[in-house]
Amino acid sequence: MLNYENKKIIRWKQRFINFEKAFKLLERTLSLQTPSEAEKGGIIQFYEVCFELSWKTMKDYIESEGFTVKSPKQTIKQAFQMEFIENGELWLSALEDRNLTSHIYDEATIDAIISKIRQDYFNAISDLYSFFRKENEQ
Repeated sequence: MLNYENKKIIRWKQRFINFEKAFKLLERTLSLQTPSEAEKGGIIQFYEVCFELSWKTMKDYIESEGFTVKSPKQTIKQAFQMEFIENGELWLSALEDRNLTSHIYDEATIDAIISKIRQDYFNAISDLYSFFRKENEQ
């Protein structure tokens, strides 16, 4: 029978599997140089899912290390303190933009957020993905 701590370790690893799938979808859609309107919608959707799974994987991992976090903001701050994300402010900005994506309808705002995803957020998510991949292999 699994003890409580082993269940927490298994939980973040299971969540990582879904995070990895979302990460690969986002990576693939970001490779489109001139996305159509529908493809832009796909980029936004994959970003939303990828971001949600990234912070939830962080939360599960942090809890497997013995800490308690309740919200995405607390999770990001704790991950920064534990030094498995480098730029806490960038992650908080990504969280704000993630919260905006459900309520944007004009193309200029969509393009601005996609630009931030391409230039900043994807690299941060990619670094987190690499961290979890290494941790998962241990």
